[in-house]
Amino acid sequence: MKMQNFLDYCLSKPFSKLDYPFGPDIAVIKVGSRMFAIIQVRENNLNISLKCEPILAEFLRYQYKSVIPGYHLNKKHWNTVIIDGSVPIEEINKLIDHSYELVFSKLTKESL
Repeated sequence: MKMQNFLDYCLSKPFSKLDYPFGPDIAVIKVGSRMFAIIQVRENNLNISLKCEPILAEFLRYQYKSVIPGYHLNKKHWNTVIIDGSVPIEEINKLIDHSYELVFSKLTKESL
């Protein structure tokens, strides 16, 4: 799957927007002013970092070798998924949904 597919899926969420605060090669998708996905290519691999409930984050790391603690993020609350085909796309989309819902649920109307 290509970066654009993940960008399109993330940007289909209500109030989501694309930003590049860390440079042109690191796509950050936010809802309001808060990040819920970071998409980049590292070491020739597409990666997507997503916010996650801590217990689920640990379970996913145990279940999939390509799910690692969030790269340059709070390792308790973020996972990075290396897109290598080992995690089904449907599962990644569910993780995007989960990340979005975690962040969106903490927002106030004023922050949208």
